[in-house]
Amino acid sequence: MYRPLADEIRPLTLDEVYGQKHILGENGLLRRIIASGNVPNMIFYGPSGSGKTTVANIIAKETNRELRRLNATTASLSDVKDIIAELDSFLVPNGVLLYLDEIQYFNKKQQQSLLEFIENGKITLIASTTENPYFYVYNAILSRSTVFEFKELPPEEVEKAVLRAVAKMEERLGTPAKLEDGVSAHIAASSGGDVRKAINAVELLFTASKIRGGYIEITLEDAVLVSQKSAMHYDRDGDQHFDAVSALMKSLRGSDPDAALHYLARTLSAGDLPGACRRIMCSASEDIGLAYPQAVPIVKACVDAALQLGLPEARLPLAEAVILLATAPKSNSVVMAIDRAMRDVEKGKAGPVPRELQNVHADGTGFERDQGYKYPHSYPNHWVKQQYLPDNLVGTKYYEYGDNKNEQAAKKYWDGIKGEDG
Repeated sequence: MYRPLADEIRPLTLDEVYGQKHILGENGLLRRIIASGNVPNMIFYGPSGSGKTTVANIIAKETNRELRRLNATTASLSDVKDIIAELDSFLVPNGVLLYLDEIQYFNKKQQQSLLEFIENGKITLIASTTENPYFYVYNAILSRSTVFEFKELPPEEVEKAVLRAVAKMEERLGTPAKLEDGVSAHIAASSGGDVRKAINAVELLFTASKIRGGYIEITLEDAVLVSQKSAMHYDRDGDQHFDAVSALMKSLRGSDPDAALHYLARTLSAGDLPGACRRIMCSASEDIGLAYPQAVPIVKACVDAALQLGLPEARLPLAEAVILLATAPKSNSVVMAIDRAMRDVEKGKAGPVPRELQNVHADGTGFERDQGYKYPHSYPNHWVKQQYLPDNLVGTKYYEYGDNKNEQAAKKYWDGIKGEDG
């Protein structure tokens, strides 16, 4: 019976697990918990191929617990009931360790069905998820569990798995392999930190390669073809999407064009053109703002061009916009000002509009006085002092001039006109 290579060489001990040294290292918290034998309910959070299932298997083995697996994408409430029916039977004398993969796909009722048995200790739950558990797992389960984050593996850790997979394939086929320079490094780098993806690539390469001179030849060209698309973790509806576009915008704000281009490339490689456009447009007003107000029409033109072109050509105007925004002077005076104003309105600080600003057609219809609006263009410098804010907000300051050249020039201009009373 065929057995996938990734399953065949799955680590059997914690020392064999790739990466995750922060929790499984010599003094890692999870390692110490496993060694104690008193394993609590846990949630493993991290990207695919980072070792969550492997560690659950090791825990079951080292604690002598019966392991039951369910995948929330296909399992139903009846599957949970079947596992519960096994409890107190000779089949599971030490209770069940239930590994529930992709728990975010279980609804509230399905998750609640586990609560009674989690609390009495008959079921030890290890749930895994690629999404933030604090958003996707119900509080009743979350409060009874310890969350451990599994991190994306760096290429050097993945390459260890690649070389082990190569050795296993040599053993399986009984023929040594000759890898062209750079093959293992390329597979590791292009796997996006997913060990399973990297091992599958090795297996595919061995299947498709030819034997020459007594060796299985693995070429870099074939390795590139096998991994044309990086296995970069990115889901347009999940955490990886929000992380990538958040990093794009924060890199723009941080004036780092190289990082901004990197996250733009990740976003576009996943085909998320709308997500990239939205964040780039937002940054033009939120982070550059009045320090360089021309950024808005320029970026809008770049975004329009990108949407008309579509991918892959859309990368060019968007890269232009990203470099422009990352290297532009910054000011957040606009967002600070509107947020202050919004907070006051939301708190109910929105008194009557001053009579001077009301609709002029209301004059003479029972109001206590005529409008009395002063038309600024009829006065020197197109300005005249009059009340604009409601009575209960007179003197409130929402906008503070930024310290950049454009806003300071505007401040100097208006300070000269309005004087101390401005």
